[in-house]
Amino acid sequence: MKDAIGGVELSSMAKGFETTDAMLKAAAVEILVARTMCPGKYAVVVAGEVADVQAAVEAGVAKAAEAHIDHFVIPHLHPSIFPAISGVAVTGKLEALGIVETFSVASLIEAADAAAKSANIRLVEIRLAMALGGKAFVSFTGSIADCETAASVAAERAGLRGLLVQRVVIAQPRPELLTELV
Repeated sequence: MKDAIGGVELSSMAKGFETTDAMLKAAAVEILVARTMCPGKYAVVVAGEVADVQAAVEAGVAKAAEAHIDHFVIPHLHPSIFPAISGVAVTGKLEALGIVETFSVASLIEAADAAAKSANIRLVEIRLAMALGGKAFVSFTGSIADCETAASVAAERAGLRGLLVQRVVIAQPRPELLTELV
């Protein structure tokens, strides 16, 4: 059963492929993301049991060597994170829309997990560094109060590492905004 997520960000695309292979050989994990990203970086994110994810990330960091930028392991991940990484998880009318943007994939997933655990929100999407200049963002919906709480918690989490770009909460967003998220 998948209940943990972890990943490694690298400054080299070639080293990224080698690191992904080392992570898959180190433990029984499933790839969620393994791709090049702007600006010339590579990210690999895996899921699995906590011990397997920890072992895979340790192997990835060791293989990445000088190309290592960042890494993370989140045990007991909020279950809404997995579908949000895969694509847009919520559509329809939104009472409020919260968005938190960070400078790295690792900081964003940590922030999204903290947000999902802090308030009664539904994740809309987690967009990881594709066509974003290496940045990432999470969008979520719920009541205005819950979105404010989640955005504050996520921003604080990313801010601890100095990787917060911006946080916003939009009350009663126009429906056309959803087409931008899809």
